[in-house]
Amino acid sequence: MTVPGEPIDLDPGPLAELLADPVRWPVVQVVGSTGSTNADLAAAVRAGGARVGTVRLAWYQTSGRGRLDRRWEAPPGSMAAVSVLVDATAVAPDRLPWLSLVTGLGVVAGVGAATGLRPELKWPNDVLLDGRKLCGILAERVDGPEGARVVLGLGLNLTQRAEELPVPTATSLALAGARDVDGTAVVAACLRALGSVLDRWRTGDPTLVGDYRARCGTLGRDVVVHLPGGDRATGRAVDVDANGRVVVRVGGVDRAFAVGDVVHLRPRSG
Repeated sequence: MTVPGEPIDLDPGPLAELLADPVRWPVVQVVGSTGSTNADLAAAVRAGGARVGTVRLAWYQTSGRGRLDRRWEAPPGSMAAVSVLVDATAVAPDRLPWLSLVTGLGVVAGVGAATGLRPELKWPNDVLLDGRKLCGILAERVDGPEGARVVLGLGLNLTQRAEELPVPTATSLALAGARDVDGTAVVAACLRALGSVLDRWRTGDPTLVGDYRARCGTLGRDVVVHLPGGDRATGRAVDVDANGRVVVRVGGVDRAFAVGDVVHLRPRSG
C-alpha cells in the first residue's frame, strides 16, 4: 500500500541490516500502511507457517489499537507500528503476564541508545517521556497449527507535532528533544534491546523483575486504579509483585491488581 505525504522507504533491507541477526529476526517486513501489524501477524499465525521472530513494521496504521481495544492514529510516517512474533510454547505460564511489562524495558533501552533520552515505564505497558506517553505495548496470544504464539506490538511516536498527537498526554521523540529522528534506526535499537530482554524472560532471569521495578515510574506515586463497573481504588503504588501485578497501598492495606483487573491506572491529582 501507499500512503499520502512524503515518500516512505519500504525496503526491509536497512532494518534487517541494522538488526544484524537473521537467526533471531529471520523475516523483516516493512509496509507503508496496514490496518494493524498485530492483526497481520495474528492472521499469519492462524494460517500456519509464520516464523517465530518475524518483524512487521508499518509507518501508518488505519486500525491501530491498544489494550482494551483503545484506538489511536497518527499522521503517516510520524510513528512506527512494530509487531514481532514470539514463541510461547516453552515458557512457564507464570512468566506470561510479564511479557508485555518487560517489553517496555527493551523500548526504554533502545530509545536511550538511539537518542540519548531516558524514558521510564508506566505500569502495565506504557513508556513515558517527561510524564507523557511515548509508546504503548500490546501482547496478544494467538493459537495456530504450530502451537501458541504471542504477537508483541509497539506503537512508538517518532516525529509528531503537538497538534498531531492523539491525546494531550502523549509526546513524541521529536517533541522530547531528539534531533533528526531516524525511525528505522530507533526501531532497530528497540528490537535489538528487546531480543536481549526476551532471552532473559524465557530463561526466568530473576533480576528482570528488579530491573523493571527500577525503571517503573509508577512506583512511589499516588495513583487511582479505575476498575470495571466504575469502582476505584486510590492509594500509593508500592510494588510490582512476582506475578506482574501492581501493588497499591489503599488505606494502609496492600492490594494487588493484575493487568486484566484494571481499566486505567492514573496519577492521583490534587
